[in-house]
Amino acid sequence: MNLFSRPHASRRTPTAAPRPTVAPAATPTSAPVLLDPALAALTGEWIIDPAHSRIGFSVRHAMVTTVRGSFAEYQSRLYFDGRDPSRSRAEIVLSTGSVDTGVEQRDAHLVGRDFLDAATYPRMRFQSSAVRLKSPDVYVMTGDLTIKNTTRPVDLELTYIGKVTDPFGYERVGFDGTTTINRMDWGLSYNSRLAEGGAMVSETVRLQFDIAAIRATPNGS
Repeated sequence: MNLFSRPHASRRTPTAAPRPTVAPAATPTSAPVLLDPALAALTGEWIIDPAHSRIGFSVRHAMVTTVRGSFAEYQSRLYFDGRDPSRSRAEIVLSTGSVDTGVEQRDAHLVGRDFLDAATYPRMRFQSSAVRLKSPDVYVMTGDLTIKNTTRPVDLELTYIGKVTDPFGYERVGFDGTTTINRMDWGLSYNSRLAEGGAMVSETVRLQFDIAAIRATPNGS
């Protein structure tokens, strides 16, 4: 499947209500987490709706304030399996040059060589490798995050918000996700020191995924 084209998926109507299933990720020492049978109807391919989603970050600045930003341009392909979450998968490719913190001078610094170096590394990518159910509405998606040709594993915690059919007939689902990384692990090592001690920009960065996804249609429309 071409990541930079809209994915295709056929609609299927279950012939019978599925029986509650125990999530395969449950450990011997933890209580089993039962899957909601209604989630089976969500099985299929989805794409993120950029107009109603935000893929962003927040980082402490000068030890006393928080800078928030997002990436305006990205492509996605998602597959959700409501019967067996371990079969779910996701891939998101972001344009590093599309970072937006609301301050033009700061954005120019972030896309420059001190940080993302967008001219050399125009893309950053998250690709899932495993999914497990943590609680009835919370999933942990493990995957590889690649920034500046450095790839490291991260755990993304996703909370299922719900499903609706909008006035135009599109099926929509919502997820909120978050994970925290140390930017130094991906070579984003620029910093300056404050006179009082401490760093101008924190090494800890919180990544945030506020996702509204639309079910992919067979003709990609």
